[in-house]
Amino acid sequence: MKLSDLHPAENSRKNRRRVGRGPGSGRGKTSGRGSKGQLSRSGYSRRLSFEGGQMPLSRRVPKRGFTNIFKKEFSEVNLDRLENIQKKTIKPRDLKEAGILKKESIPVKVLGRGNISSAKTIHAHKFSQSAQKKIEAAGGKTVLIGQK
Repeated sequence: MKLSDLHPAENSRKNRRRVGRGPGSGRGKTSGRGSKGQLSRSGYSRRLSFEGGQMPLSRRVPKRGFTNIFKKEFSEVNLDRLENIQKKTIKPRDLKEAGILKKESIPVKVLGRGNISSAKTIHAHKFSQSAQKKIEAAGGKTVLIGQK
């Protein structure tokens, strides 16, 4: 095989469509762009949601609600997930290593679904009341991170 023998596979390359080359080509005169006007000009691109000058739907529909800029997001972890970790003290780093948390940087809140059998010291940014009661009933401790 030589370099001169190489060529693309059959029908893998299409010829460029030559528009505006007379009526016999099938794409003469307006070159497949319809009739005159802004839409037929080169470089024209319509703004997304443009409705021809009519008031767009995004402006016709009323605004509702708001976004609270002071909202704090927490990664929620239930007690039944903490039961599987075989350490006496559990910190967010341990939850990340166990695959329970995706990011260690997001604050952790421990929720009360499930039970905890052994006494464990759990470090988290927040605890639900039911989780705190169950941890202390099992002989464990809850330690708040980042609290004064």
